[in-house]
Amino acid sequence: MPKKRLRVFSRAFKLAAVRRMMAGENVSGLARELQVLRKDLYRWRAHFREGGPEALRGRGRPRKSVMMPAQAADPPGELEAARERIAELERKIGQQQVDIDFFRQALRQVADARRRSVVAGAPRSTRSSKR
Repeated sequence: MPKKRLRVFSRAFKLAAVRRMMAGENVSGLARELQVLRKDLYRWRAHFREGGPEALRGRGRPRKSVMMPAQAADPPGELEAARERIAELERKIGQQQVDIDFFRQALRQVADARRRSVVAGAPRSTRSSKR
């Protein structure tokens, strides 16, 4: 069984593909034309969005600046704003859960009341429309 050779793409090739992809070109058609996998195109785009053209590796070992965590580039105020937004959304979720529990209990009580009134011989909740 012959070994499958791993194709290596240059940074310029990846950058051209990502730019065409971000310009709105059909990803499946682009992948067929360039003879690459769609998942590779999406991965290259993600790397490009995180670190720009420098994040699209060519051959060889990546530079240390590319290997830095993405959070190190974020300004400190942005991180605090994101944490406040997360706390606000968690409060909203908690309030919505309280509302859901309330309405679930109310619905359960209404269903129980209907079941009790359906029992044979029990008076109807409304009178008959026949006169």
